[in-house]
Amino acid sequence: MKHSRLPVFLVVLVTLLAVAGCSSSKKKNYDTTVARFFMEASEGDAFASVTLPVSGVQIAINNKPVVTEYDFTGVQLAESDLGKFLVFSLTGSATRDVYRITGTNQGKRLVLFINDKPVGARPIDRVFNTGAIAVFVALPEDLLPALVKNLNATSMDLQEQMEKAKK
Repeated sequence: MKHSRLPVFLVVLVTLLAVAGCSSSKKKNYDTTVARFFMEASEGDAFASVTLPVSGVQIAINNKPVVTEYDFTGVQLAESDLGKFLVFSLTGSATRDVYRITGTNQGKRLVLFINDKPVGARPIDRVFNTGAIAVFVALPEDLLPALVKNLNATSMDLQEQMEKAKK
């Protein structure tokens, strides 16, 4: 009896490995780069305190991101008199969430994390109703084009995975 189960087990194992190999994704030509925005916490609600790398400013944040890597449709590099900055384009549902969140949290900041490291903060000085979040980051400007490429490639792959999961 024990011997008859072994071939069945091997067939199942080989089949699972073959299916996993066939469904593996194409080779990535980028570094997976995850961006998330956390809301500055209200007095007494802080989960953690983070320090921005260049300014040394400490900001108390909530424990749950308000915008995640699944909420972006793309990232662009833009420039103003103050320097280069990132513009995160949001999905429709994220646009509505950000509109609501920024409407009730004016005066606070959204803290941008890239791969779990705080790199910038965006003051909420108005309701964000454009479907985008613009933020300056505390990273050398020469690194920003590669960062944007990696963020966009990661976002594109995540959006594809979400579409496949819907089917």
